Amino acid sequence: MRQAEIDVVNALGSMDLDFRALSAVSNIFRAATAVRNHFEQSVLSDRQLSWSAFVALFVLRVWGEQESSELAGQIGVSGGTLTGVLKTLEKKGLAERRPNETDRRRVLVNLTPEGHRVIEEIMPRFNRHEALVTRDLSPVERDQMASYLRRILRTLEEIDTPGADPVNDLG
Repeated sequence: MRQAEIDVVNALGSMDLDFRALSAVSNIFRAATAVRNHFEQSVLSDRQLSWSAFVALFVLRVWGEQESSELAGQIGVSGGTLTGVLKTLEKKGLAERRPNETDRRRVLVNLTPEGHRVIEEIMPRFNRHEALVTRDLSPVERDQMASYLRRILRTLEEIDTPGADPVNDLG
């Protein structure tokens, strides 16, 4: 992977770019994509679940019933994508939707008993793979990585605030 970074500098070196930032974000993206693919192929394929479907089940298991718009935000997908995910989960009997009693335009999503059972079954294996993909990091490095990524997430929340002009703030 280091060669890819060298290739980028060689190809784009004449441009006024922050190559450290480029490398950091590129590696976040590559690592996230590789982790997602690994988990879909090694853990979730047995249940024919996509990453988004698994994350939806996880969020519903941890935080309980959600409005569909909140759930879409929690799992990082659009409302349209969530609709497809929920259709799949409903067909499998893992989640259910129902209208909000106070506002029928809103939809509430919850786990079914089978969905609860499936997430309880998947999580130990999922976690073993989390340990596997981070095995070359010490416990301190795992904590540091989690801290650095939380810091990036906080930065994104800050710069994505309506009215913020982060690019001009860089100078």
